[in-house]
Amino acid sequence: MLLYTLIEMIGYLVFIISRVVIVQFVLSLLISFNVVNLHNNFVAAVWKALNVILEPMLRPIRKIMPDTGAIDFSPMVLIIGLNLLGMALEGIQRSVGTV
Repeated sequence: MLLYTLIEMIGYLVFIISRVVIVQFVLSLLISFNVVNLHNNFVAAVWKALNVILEPMLRPIRKIMPDTGAIDFSPMVLIIGLNLLGMALEGIQRSVGTV
């Protein structure tokens, strides 16, 4: 039962991190196209918080990936990795038989 709870907690964490990556991506697009402005204190605070949360996960991916110029594919790689982790956790959960 403890393993089931641990797997569920990690699964929720994977889900939340995936959504935070999507929010950061959308906000970066809004900032790039001048829909929102970093001079707005709320937008700047949200942007800074998202970067503080995600940068430790994105930095190692950026180190390995080739430079693609203006397009940063590291959030996509992170989401794919998180989805693979989620699938692996589901497989472990099924193999334990506590679904």
